[in-house]
Amino acid sequence: MGIDSAHGGLSEGGGEREDSLLFDAELRPNRSLSPRGFRILMLCVGLFSLVVGVGFFLQGAWPVLGFLGLDVAAVYLAFRLSYRSARLKETVTLSEDELSINRVQPSGRTKRWTFQPYWVRIKVEVEETEDVGSHGHVMVTSHGRNVRLGRFLAPDERQSFAAALNRALGKLGQLGNLGRSRQP
Repeated sequence: MGIDSAHGGLSEGGGEREDSLLFDAELRPNRSLSPRGFRILMLCVGLFSLVVGVGFFLQGAWPVLGFLGLDVAAVYLAFRLSYRSARLKETVTLSEDELSINRVQPSGRTKRWTFQPYWVRIKVEVEETEDVGSHGHVMVTSHGRNVRLGRFLAPDERQSFAAALNRALGKLGQLGNLGRSRQP
C-alpha cells in the first residue's frame, strides 16, 4: 500500500509470515524526521542557543544562558517523547479462520483481538472538530465487540486501509461460498 513501513504509516504484505494469510498489514504512526535529521536539528538548536547565550553572557546577562539551555532540553525531551509514541504498532492479519488484530503500545504492552472473519464489518468513522479539523479511525465490529484502528493515520491512509481490508474480507467470502457450493 501507499507508505513503506520503515518510514511509518501503512504497509501491506502478501503472505510473508505465513502462506495461508490473505491479508497482512502493519500500521505505525508516521514520523517525518529521521534520527539523523533529529541529531542535525538538535545540533543547530544547540549551537544557535549557545551563540545567543554567549552574547548575553558577555553583556552581563548570564542567567539567559541557563534559560536557553533549558529551552534546548525541552525541545530534546519533546522529540524523545514523540519518538517514543511512534513505537505504537497495530498489526492486522486475515486468514481463512480468523481476523487477528495485535496492538503493541509504546510501553511494550500487547493486546490481541480475534474475530471470526465472516461476521466482521469494517467502517471508517470521521469526527469533525473546530479546533483540530477531522480525525477518526477504522472501526472493526463483530458480535458486539469493537476495535478502533489507525487513529494516527491520515484520512486517505485510513480509507485505503479500510478498502484493502474490505477487499480481502470480500475475497474470503467468495472463497467460502465456493467451498460450500462444492460440498454435496
